[in-house]
Amino acid sequence: MKTIICAIDYTKNAVTAIKYAHEISSKLEANLLVIHVYKLPMMLGLEFDIFYDELEKTTLKKYNSKLKKFCRKHLGKELDEMNINTDAFEALSIAQGILSKATEHKAFMIVIGMKKESALEDLFMGNTTINLIEKAPCPILAIPENATSKKLKTIVYATDFEEEDIGAIYKVSQIAKKFNAKIKVVHIDKVINGDGNIKMEWFKEMVLQKVTYKKIEFKVLFSEEIFNTLKNYLDSNHIDLVAMLEREKSGFLKKLFHRDLVKEMESFGEIPLLSFNEANY
Repeated sequence: MKTIICAIDYTKNAVTAIKYAHEISSKLEANLLVIHVYKLPMMLGLEFDIFYDELEKTTLKKYNSKLKKFCRKHLGKELDEMNINTDAFEALSIAQGILSKATEHKAFMIVIGMKKESALEDLFMGNTTINLIEKAPCPILAIPENATSKKLKTIVYATDFEEEDIGAIYKVSQIAKKFNAKIKVVHIDKVINGDGNIKMEWFKEMVLQKVTYKKIEFKVLFSEEIFNTLKNYLDSNHIDLVAMLEREKSGFLKKLFHRDLVKEMESFGEIPLLSFNEANY
């Protein structure tokens, strides 16, 4: 059975994230593992050894109890009834702690909450999010704090016609099938008189050789304003999820999470972002 990992930090956006993770795991008939990664203070000297061992045990028990209470409070049922497990644990790095659990459980997806500009240095923004996107063995689903709908009806996959996109689209189709959702594969071409439509026809043929899901559409948009064009398309088509592949040398999400573009990121509003790591596809 698939495992979906949801990493939380007890803030408002974590509540939204855990509800999304529960809905998706239920639809996919997957196990949901809710985790919290914490760090203990550094202590030096042999005189602290006994104290530190006791601190570790006490802290572990406290955080695991808190995590279970959080899940029960916001999901409203006993965890065993919902096929949910919890794990609070210590790690030197938040990102590495999450990645270690994803690798250990061969996770299908990692769900995290996305914070706003004021929390740029906090748990799930900036470098931590980028590290997860670049190194995770599975897709990262980042949920905005104001996201509301958990019923996926329409998913956009933004493509640059890369071969690796096909594997990512296949994984998106696995999710879409469970929700009976449409997938709109979209490319934004800066050259109006270019060969965008020709490339899309070629790409469409390649995708349909590998992906059997029927509810897929393909669309080319022409504009030099890539971000604004994508945003307007998402808004006008009532999109519930946008997915894209992050590439090693350049990627849309790297720009998206840059300090200077946080305001543009927020303009996505309530739409979750599903990011795939190029190396895995």
